Amino acid sequence: MSVHSIEAFRSNNATESEKYRGLVNSKFLFNMFLLKSLPMGFLAGLRVKEFTPDKCSISVPFKWLNQNPFRSTYFAVLSMAAEMSSGMIAMMHTHNAKPSISMLVTNVEGEFVKKATGLTVFTCEDGGPMQQTIEECVTTGEGRTYVCTSTGRNNNGEVVAKFRVTWSFKARSK
Repeated sequence: MSVHSIEAFRSNNATESEKYRGLVNSKFLFNMFLLKSLPMGFLAGLRVKEFTPDKCSISVPFKWLNQNPFRSTYFAVLSMAAEMSSGMIAMMHTHNAKPSISMLVTNVEGEFVKKATGLTVFTCEDGGPMQQTIEECVTTGEGRTYVCTSTGRNNNGEVVAKFRVTWSFKARSK
């Protein structure tokens, strides 16, 4: 791909990323997105706490619907919030991209440190390196993967869980 093409991709990405962040940062529009595309996220009570080009924080409450038999948040609900904190960044960098970019989770690893018995906030701060990986797949025309880290903390700032989510990106042919 030529230097001109990658510059066109970056220019389009800057515009589309800003639009996407506006949609995600709107509580109403985010809830509509969840209802349409991830209804279990809506039912679990996932919320965006912070969303910038480099960082995304997603909260999930401990509530009856999310609990396991041990009176803590079910691991799959924690996993969903962790994946979303990285996925929102990935979607921002691929939203209306030209060329179109496919993205897919290819692996998830979780480490559970403490019982999640209250609000848990998962934060992924891999926006810059993820964007670079996506640009590499656009430049080379080959698929690329990136492993994001999402750390969940409770209200006291204690680590509850850490997830590593592997994303696969590929520029679609025209």
